[in-house]
Amino acid sequence: MNDHNQEALLVWREACGHLNKLTISVRQLHPFMKAFTQLLQAPREDADAIIKERFPVPRLVICDQHGSQARFLLAKLNPSSTYNSDVPAVPGGDILFTDDVSFGVFLDHLQRRPKSKFSPEVQFHISGVQFTLDGELVATKSAKLAKLLKEYPQNDLSRLLCDIPADPESFELVGRFCHGYDIKLSNENVVRFACIAHYLGMTESHCPNNLLNKALNFFEHQILPNWHSSIKALKSAENVLEHAVNLGLVDACMESIVAKVQEDPHLLGDPIKNLSSDDDGSDGNEMVYRPNARRRLFDLEWKSEDLTVLSLRFYEPVIHEMIQRKVPLEYVVASLCQYAKKWVFEKQENGKKEIVESLERLIPHQKGIFPCTFLFEMLKSAVSLDASSECKNGLEIRIGKQLDQANVKDLFIPTQGYIEDEQYDTESIRRILKNFYSNYAGPDASGFIKVAELVDNFLAEVASDIDLKMSTFISLADMSIAVSEGTDRTLDGVYRAVDIYLDKHRHLTESEREKLCRVLDCNKMSVEAREHAAQNERLPLRVVVQVLFIGQLQLRDTIVKVQGSDDRLLKLEEEEEEEETRAEMEKMGTKVLELERECHIMRREIQEGSCTRKKPSMWKEMKRKLGCMTSMHDHNCHVKKKRVHPR
Repeated sequence: MNDHNQEALLVWREACGHLNKLTISVRQLHPFMKAFTQLLQAPREDADAIIKERFPVPRLVICDQHGSQARFLLAKLNPSSTYNSDVPAVPGGDILFTDDVSFGVFLDHLQRRPKSKFSPEVQFHISGVQFTLDGELVATKSAKLAKLLKEYPQNDLSRLLCDIPADPESFELVGRFCHGYDIKLSNENVVRFACIAHYLGMTESHCPNNLLNKALNFFEHQILPNWHSSIKALKSAENVLEHAVNLGLVDACMESIVAKVQEDPHLLGDPIKNLSSDDDGSDGNEMVYRPNARRRLFDLEWKSEDLTVLSLRFYEPVIHEMIQRKVPLEYVVASLCQYAKKWVFEKQENGKKEIVESLERLIPHQKGIFPCTFLFEMLKSAVSLDASSECKNGLEIRIGKQLDQANVKDLFIPTQGYIEDEQYDTESIRRILKNFYSNYAGPDASGFIKVAELVDNFLAEVASDIDLKMSTFISLADMSIAVSEGTDRTLDGVYRAVDIYLDKHRHLTESEREKLCRVLDCNKMSVEAREHAAQNERLPLRVVVQVLFIGQLQLRDTIVKVQGSDDRLLKLEEEEEEEETRAEMEKMGTKVLELERECHIMRREIQEGSCTRKKPSMWKEMKRKLGCMTSMHDHNCHVKKKRVHPR
């Protein structure tokens, strides 16, 4: 509101303010103050009455002359320069950005209005909200409305425009644009504005600087180069999907997103964190991804969750195109896990069945690329939502390829419906086991042993289910025992599960208990398990006797083995003594041969010495000098012997 006598009114109002603080007796001395107060309040009351009748609701500004609110009001009513004007800014001043037109623009539009007082009005019904716009002004911007006004000048055009792709907020801004106001484009509204402008024919050929050209330029230069802006614009196209597709805006956004992920896959989020499943400090409720190892739960860390805001109709083709263009699967997996976590595991909304089926089609078939726990969670959701058999079979096949990486909790797949007899879906577990056994290609039997132990633990958990059929229990136990053939693994886990089943199903007859206990192989039970079975009253008598008999046989075999080991020890000792004697004999034989060789040499020397006497040896010369010869053949001696004559 703007008063003409601002200064006088300001002085009077200040005087009124001071008098209002006086006592009642003083105010009674000035009866004219009451009338003057009503005079000051009358404009405010008139403004409130006008505001109630206006749509959209105008803003009321109460100000004093030369005050801050007065300057703001003046700038709003008659800005000197805006982004929509060609007048340069005042030196040292700033350009004022405002949604309102200047007073000059307002007068210009009044001059261009037709002189006829019967200007046609066009009505629009947008989501139950009625809009009435000046037909002549709208026709200057819209080629479609201009054509309709010529063809149906006196008819109501609202029925011909009922399929306009707009919501009340967007259409209100388009109406303001047709009336000369400029509108602010953003990531969230540019697609809708482009669709409305295309529908109404707001092109450059009809009117320069029109809305369609502005929206498309903004989309090309501000939306497509930016990752977040492309996602927000794509999300906003959901309500005007058909028109946005026809304009090519949806394909442009998707292409922009895929191209940016090809350049930087981290935009999808960090790959699933690798953690050891044997870490005792890890929480059992966390999902952990460890390739080629047993997985429990997964723990995800993310830099970006932008793609999770997209609906399935946009998310599925975007991810499918990324897979086709060979984006690293670890990043695609990270996005799929986060999308499933947000839209399937956490939210309780309709349409989850369609999401699960679509995600199953997107999940790659490679082994070990997804956490086994994630696949089980998807399967549980598919079962609870009654998804298609193709979806459930696909998940079971993927799980079967890496079942050795699962844990017992993963196997607890609840059955659905009131007619189901069992608490857990054991038929699904049987199919998964068959897939694992038929597709296992490990280097050794360690994977089979892990799965057999997993099934034993699962049997021990579900054996307490009073509704578990004996045939199902026997089938699962047989599959666990079959993979243990040819290994040193004991069947103590199977025996524990059988004991629990018998304890919880005491109504079984003797023949049924015997049939159940046929899965037990007493030869593969440990000594502790056999001792427990021998005293177990729940087992049939025949099984107890068999356990005792097997125990006696193994005891006898043990004794025979001990005796045989003693005989082998004695034999080994004798063999060692023989070896020592043989070594001594060989040593003595070697010494005898050496002595014979020396004797032979000495004999040869003696023989050579007796045959050659021409030159006596030095040794013989020395013996002569000493007067003694030791040779057996030389009897000469320098000692004269006395001849003794017989008497």
